[in-house]
Amino acid sequence: MAALSERQRHILDFIVEFTDEYDYPPTIREIGEKVGISSTSVVNYNLAKLEEMKYLSRRREVSRGLSLNRVKLAEIGVTAREDDSASLAPTQAQREAVGRRFRVPVLGKIAAGNPIQVDPRDATNPEDWIELAEGFLGSSERLFALRVQGDSMIDASVLDGDIVILRQQDTANDGEMVAAWIEGDEETTLKYLYREGRNVRLQPANPNPDYRPIIRPAERVRINGKVVSVIRVLH
Repeated sequence: MAALSERQRHILDFIVEFTDEYDYPPTIREIGEKVGISSTSVVNYNLAKLEEMKYLSRRREVSRGLSLNRVKLAEIGVTAREDDSASLAPTQAQREAVGRRFRVPVLGKIAAGNPIQVDPRDATNPEDWIELAEGFLGSSERLFALRVQGDSMIDASVLDGDIVILRQQDTANDGEMVAAWIEGDEETTLKYLYREGRNVRLQPANPNPDYRPIIRPAERVRINGKVVSVIRVLH
């Protein structure tokens, strides 16, 4: 296995420090700012190398999609260390943002499996609210939350009972995870989005052959929002 470069070690140290402080990982831009890398592509390159070495895993379709392999990190002595706190701690502005909180409406369930009948655009009567730190997802505008029902997205680390945070928007790029309302079926589902000519393919992330893509004419698929974060609900 390739040895860690000094820069990669610094990146890992910061991710550990930040995650231990806030219970969520930093963004690529925050990593760059803290370790003195101005180019996000250079940060991405080093994160890809760290992923190859199994020190972390990444979910590129969502913000803050880093997960640390704590067991492997412990083998090389990468842990939260007091002597790094002065140089690696989040900025005062980040600390103040985490101290401020905002509420996101939970608008019901969304199927990661067979589609279910719910329209997440109806925000007039939320079933619950979830509280997030202000610095967690950047802008808090147009955010809403849905509870996941089903396991068709388990390979994307989205499990039954999780809460997905979405930013309300009516378009998304191919390969992004979206909440899609299927007109005519009057159902909504959580899937990866792909455009194929006049059709849209809503692709699950589960190797089980029982989970098949949903293919519909593009005019029948209405995007309600793009997934920006996933919150694990422990039972």
